[in-house]
Amino acid sequence: MIHRALLTGLTSIFMLTSAAAIADPASDEKAKKMASNAGCFTCHSLKHQEAKDGSKPIGPAWEDVSVQYKNKPGAADFLTRVVLEGSNPYSSHWNKKVSGIAMPPNAVAITEGDARQVVFWILSLK
Repeated sequence: MIHRALLTGLTSIFMLTSAAAIADPASDEKAKKMASNAGCFTCHSLKHQEAKDGSKPIGPAWEDVSVQYKNKPGAADFLTRVVLEGSNPYSSHWNKKVSGIAMPPNAVAITEGDARQVVFWILSLK
């Protein structure tokens, strides 16, 4: 019983401090820089934008990703894996919403730790 309460308390503290760190403007800029250095902005934008010519973006806007995955158990782990390993073009829920077929693997462009930080930042977006 004590172990469960301790674990719950520690998890809550970790989640609150992680959220606070991500909400920090300096952390936001650091995550943007990591994403930029890894080439993420080639396919993704921060905010959802409708193209005037009706074309679809290559990848989903990160605000849309945040809405899709916010508060889903395991979302950060899943998205970090997608960043590093790529996605399956046959099971994408972004089908017909973006022009890209699948996300390519990016393990050569970004470390797992940096990818996880970027994912946590994306999930913190409103």
